[in-house]
Amino acid sequence: MDRIRIEGGRALCGSVYIQGSKNAALPVMAAAVLHRGVTVLKNCPRITDVCDMERILQRLGAKSSWEGHTLTLDCRNIEGTCVPMEYGSRMRSSVILMGSLLGRMGEVTVPYPGGCTIGRRPVDLHLKAFGQMGVHVEERQGMLYASGSKIRPAEYLFPFRSVGATENAILAAAAGDGETVLKNCAIEPEIVHLCRFMDKMGIQIKGKGTDCLIIKGGTELKDTVFDIPPDRIAAGTYLFAGAITRGQVILADAPEEELDSILQVYKKMGGQYYWNSGKLVTDSRHVQYPVSYVETASYPGFPTDMQSVLMSVLTTVKGDSVIREQIFEERFKIVSLLNRMGARILVDGRDALIHGTETLKGQHVFAEELRGGAALVLAGLAAKGVTVIDNPHFIRRGYENFCENLAALGGNITVDK
Repeated sequence: MDRIRIEGGRALCGSVYIQGSKNAALPVMAAAVLHRGVTVLKNCPRITDVCDMERILQRLGAKSSWEGHTLTLDCRNIEGTCVPMEYGSRMRSSVILMGSLLGRMGEVTVPYPGGCTIGRRPVDLHLKAFGQMGVHVEERQGMLYASGSKIRPAEYLFPFRSVGATENAILAAAAGDGETVLKNCAIEPEIVHLCRFMDKMGIQIKGKGTDCLIIKGGTELKDTVFDIPPDRIAAGTYLFAGAITRGQVILADAPEEELDSILQVYKKMGGQYYWNSGKLVTDSRHVQYPVSYVETASYPGFPTDMQSVLMSVLTTVKGDSVIREQIFEERFKIVSLLNRMGARILVDGRDALIHGTETLKGQHVFAEELRGGAALVLAGLAAKGVTVIDNPHFIRRGYENFCENLAALGGNITVDK
């Protein structure tokens, strides 16, 4: 079993290139299934989740190849309709194949979504939207089976915003013969990127970037070349890695328009930054102020995927900070591990009360999910002594060459196998 070993206490300095977006690449790969042809994805991150999605598509009948960070998907011969249990059960994003396989094949069988253990993430919103489009869904031997020989146009109001349900509904609607109207959609950048990709593929979508989308389905699709945009969560993680070590880090190709809420919190802590020709130049030497209150929210609010790494940073800032988790009820699992490292964090319902101590100490800990694992790495970079982190496979689900990039910035970090 491999593990990460970190000897903390070094300020990170230098430049890091921001990888392609995990949360944009996966739904775009699912959308490629709708087209009986070839899709080329540039700047695609070579991370575990993307590779697992690639293997699922291969099992369904697709052919794929890599050249650097360019992934080519040939979906002409897809005939399968069942997402394999060994991939689907460990990766939540596999559920978005429901919409595209329904649209192409008229039926689909998927495992209940897996992935990170950060709380209940039901798929009822996905299924309700499918129901409005004439899809029948039932449970068969622990799997979800959906069928609909013809997707019908519909008008559907999501009871609350859900990124995955919005993506799935868009994918299914693209195969319908007519216009589908989706209201109260999530407006995360990844949904905008998915709509942009589908536009290039030949599907007309109005309202991109708003909470009301109009999808005109039944159009002829075409081969597409698409650039996966940079990953806003990876950018935020490297930003906070600089913050927790009080370093000076340059983020190359960071998504400027998508980082506002993260940079607002960074600035409150005393971080300084400016943009220069597509690069985010940061200076964290004066990070020293607690954040009295921040809550996670759907975009454009502070992202839940950044909550754990922010918590790590705030443990090293003197004074009291409060984080309220509004999205996933179990995203405070990391608290006991940070407290083992010397942090002083008290959880009260959805609130984490953080009393910064500046005295994190290296410990043997373990990752339980993707973002919490990254947060432990950041804590180890700031801690006195040696930190050992088991289960780094969780981190590889979303970060490409994470430890290597941090080492290139000056961190004393290695992966022992």
